[in-house]
Amino acid sequence: MKKVLFISYDGMTDPLGQSQVIPYLQGLSKVGHQFTIISFEKKERFEKSGSYIRLLLNESGIEWKPFFFSSRPPILSKLYDAWKLNKAVRLLHKKKNFDFTHCRSYVAAEAGLKLMIKYKVPFLFDIRGFWVDERVDNGQWNLRNPLHRFFYKTYKKKEKKYFKKATHIISLTWKGADELKTHYNVPGDKITVIPCCVDLDLFDYNKINEQIKTEKKRELNIGPEVKIISYLGSFGGWYLFKEMFDFFKELKQKQPFTKFLFITQSPRESIITAAKACDVDINDIIITLASRKEVPLYTSLSDWSIFFIKNGYSKIASSPTKQGEIMAMGVPIICNDIGDTGKIIETYAAGIVVNSFNPEEYTRIVSRLDQLNQINKADIRQSAFKYYDLNDGVKRYENVYRKFFN
Repeated sequence: MKKVLFISYDGMTDPLGQSQVIPYLQGLSKVGHQFTIISFEKKERFEKSGSYIRLLLNESGIEWKPFFFSSRPPILSKLYDAWKLNKAVRLLHKKKNFDFTHCRSYVAAEAGLKLMIKYKVPFLFDIRGFWVDERVDNGQWNLRNPLHRFFYKTYKKKEKKYFKKATHIISLTWKGADELKTHYNVPGDKITVIPCCVDLDLFDYNKINEQIKTEKKRELNIGPEVKIISYLGSFGGWYLFKEMFDFFKELKQKQPFTKFLFITQSPRESIITAAKACDVDINDIIITLASRKEVPLYTSLSDWSIFFIKNGYSKIASSPTKQGEIMAMGVPIICNDIGDTGKIIETYAAGIVVNSFNPEEYTRIVSRLDQLNQINKADIRQSAFKYYDLNDGVKRYENVYRKFFN
């Protein structure tokens, strides 16, 4: 049994922790790996679901060492978190003598690299995206600001070191893997592509009881004549809500009995405020604060699902978790092309890719929506099995782990 230290600056109580960390580690635990997790949690989420997550991990024999995420003061709080993380990693390794570390994203990679240099512990760098350039693309770092420019240059140097020193690298996308090979000179045999996979047992429209679905529609005041376009996930950040609301307004002109369903854990006030700012009638907006277990039911109410994502250099390495979940529910997707998103949609005929954000393009897409409804749900779901199957993702990780054994 190999002892693995899994390091994440994201929380296990976060939606991504529950969908993109825990299911993989549960699967890998079943084939004989012993995990200890270090993560950084938001206090409000930890208070709400920390006990449930601990029970979930205990059932798989996974030890969990949560810390609280610091946000103030800016910069100093991150340095404090890094100090806590590095100290915890050193102490745990002295106690458990880990065989290797699995480092989720850049903050974790720094701790993993230090452990490698001091104790010769191999580390797997699960990059999850080009974090340094994401800070520039999303406006967190303005390169005109001398301090931000300093951080950018510092972390770009660190990034190259992570790529060079990591024993193996996981990329979410094929485009990201190509960039690692061509721009960073990472050998191809050092990279494995594993997208954000989906629990296809949980996300399965065949398991949705039609009576419960009817009752839910009645509860949400969705009449039999109403069409539903949905958005799944957090509100804000990388997602282009003005453009999505503009698309919705175009859709309403052609199909008046349409409502916009938000399946989220974000505050409803932020969504309502944004809808009003875009001149969208709030009576056409439905907001559901859904837990992970409730997401499949709400998603099953959709005729189509939409997400527009701000594009940029860093997004070539991005794999939206929602894409596989929506496809697993047999719902056609309307999205733009970031990372491998567009190629997947077009290869598997799982929706329509938006090429630009303007009224003419929205009209083109809306005119094709009836065609989308002709796509067989089972075919869309089958494509999720081909690309996003969690069991396949676990097998790919297991194959990577074997490289450490050898």
